[in-house]
Amino acid sequence: MDQPADQDTLLVWLYALATAALGSAVIRRLLRQELRMGVRAVGSLLLLLLAFRLCFVALPGFPGLCLFCLACALSYCSLPLIGLLPVHQKAILITGCDSGFGHALAKYLDRLGFTVFAGVLHLDGAGAEDLKTGGSDRLTVLQLDITSTEQIAKTFAQVKAQLKNRGLWGVVNNAGVLEFVADAELLPMNTYRRCMEVNYFGAVELTKMFLPLLRQAKGRLVNISSMAGNTPLLGFAAYGASKAALGMFSDILRQELAIWGVKVAIVQPGGFKTGIFGTTAQWNKQHKNIVQQLSPDVKSDYGENYIIAFQGKYDKLQVHSPADLQPVLNDISIALIAKNPKRIYTPGPAGFILPFIYHYLPTCVSDFVIFQMLGSGKDTPAGVNKMASSSNKQ
Repeated sequence: MDQPADQDTLLVWLYALATAALGSAVIRRLLRQELRMGVRAVGSLLLLLLAFRLCFVALPGFPGLCLFCLACALSYCSLPLIGLLPVHQKAILITGCDSGFGHALAKYLDRLGFTVFAGVLHLDGAGAEDLKTGGSDRLTVLQLDITSTEQIAKTFAQVKAQLKNRGLWGVVNNAGVLEFVADAELLPMNTYRRCMEVNYFGAVELTKMFLPLLRQAKGRLVNISSMAGNTPLLGFAAYGASKAALGMFSDILRQELAIWGVKVAIVQPGGFKTGIFGTTAQWNKQHKNIVQQLSPDVKSDYGENYIIAFQGKYDKLQVHSPADLQPVLNDISIALIAKNPKRIYTPGPAGFILPFIYHYLPTCVSDFVIFQMLGSGKDTPAGVNKMASSSNKQ
């Protein structure tokens, strides 16, 4: 008579032990800072809770226990394992350190103990001066325009001489430009060329120059892309196309460099305040350039007020974007020192949500969501309003 009760007690203890074992393993990773509570971690824990209820309640007995243990194993294996390498004597080159992510990253990696080479466009600018005065003796500020072959070669010679025979552990291709945000038809060709020149060709040329040093150290290449590079966003045709090219280049390099022990990662931030949209004076200058190069037909179809409205719309986006860049800095640093970095990191809610909507929901749904976020609203092209008026009259 007591045998079923004893069996139930044994099962309860076995279930408890299986749960405690997985819980301990997860806590151990948290204490070792190897696990961040991201989407995969939360999903893994939810899977465990669901499996516990299904197995313990719906399928009692040893079959349920076996199924629960299997769920525990799958849940644990789905957790991202991030063993971190030591920082000591690792040297990193970062481009675009005048402001934004690059400036904050140079300071952050310097505090972590890296040897940092911070490339800036303006060696006498405020950003460069801040790094010179606020950094440690491990931080070196270098003049580096990534569109200049001569400056890339000079930077390579400086870095190689300072490192001697150590090799370079990491390159972070952060430098980038947005230029102007407007409909693809409105953007002048020099905007497309400028975005490609800086965001893609500059990163490619610098990478090619420094790969021998990365191979020597079996180091890391981290390319800062954007969610605009794999999700179509209204107004970002020039910028998005250049970042899409950088993303494909990164993925192919990841495959090709694996045999050399060099790992490649993409960091795809979503919607942070970095100043990439520029100042009001810069927008006004770009606006004049755009209006001047438009043909009479295009200017008539869109109307100047439609172009002017872009600045206010994207100013509002910047206001609501998070100013704390730490999530981006954390992901870049993990990509640099994780034993097995992920292919892509998406710091910021928008960096994950918008690509997910675009890739996994029907096109009509994703287009609707993106239009609601970035669409013109009441600021529609003048030609569209004229066509609508003509249709109503008919």
